[in-house]
Amino acid sequence: MSEPIRSMSILPAERRDIELHTADGLTLVGELALPVDRPPVATLICLHPLPTHGGMMDSHVFRKAAWRLPALAGLAVLRFNTRGTASERGTSEGSFDNAEGERYDVAAAIEYAEFAELPRIWLVGWSFGTDLALRYGCDPAVAGAVLLSPPLRFATDADLATWSESGKPVTALVPELDDYLRPAAATERFAAISQAEVVGVPGARHLWVGDVERVLDEVVRRVAPQVPVPLPTSWDGPMEVGDSSAYADRTVAAFADVPVTGPAQRDADPA
Repeated sequence: MSEPIRSMSILPAERRDIELHTADGLTLVGELALPVDRPPVATLICLHPLPTHGGMMDSHVFRKAAWRLPALAGLAVLRFNTRGTASERGTSEGSFDNAEGERYDVAAAIEYAEFAELPRIWLVGWSFGTDLALRYGCDPAVAGAVLLSPPLRFATDADLATWSESGKPVTALVPELDDYLRPAAATERFAAISQAEVVGVPGARHLWVGDVERVLDEVVRRVAPQVPVPLPTSWDGPMEVGDSSAYADRTVAAFADVPVTGPAQRDADPA
């Protein structure tokens, strides 16, 4: 009998603890979730929000992607903690480096996916993770990028030009009520990437609380267009229940007003 897929539902997948090894000598911890009954049709490499503000591989959108998408969409989902970031999986070596040293983290994740012969590698960045995708993710092995709540804080015009020249698909999912970059401003900024698609999400906010299903549908629509969306909301089969106690406080704290070195971050124009 089918049961509803709830916030903490964990659907079947082959889940492997993995380690990534960076060119500057660090070991990063992560997880790879694979479909149990078929080869994956595409691969998501998840780049999480700011670790200084609670971002990690278990940030709720990526946690739910790993718990649901191998079963519902046949996707491989690779999550990891960037340098200095901690979660239940463990703590990656190194320390936060203001989107500089993190270039090696992105490269290590792409390299792992290549060596594992994972198909059609897509980057899915969220907030700070979108800047990492834009700065360091336009790699020959990468098919495209989906950007959730992109603040365009660390990414430069040159980074956008690189993606534009590549012709690789870029989709920005921009909350209507985002704290940093709203749909109208995002459309103007992303015009620098000729093929970019900006999708405004009515009523949504930077943290995507209450909108994860819409996010996952939009990601699947881009990376695996052969998979029907919206994705199922119930599951007829084994299903476990996760424990949110280890990271519930970090979701709400993820974008607290704590200073971070690096480029200044402007608040969104409320108009």
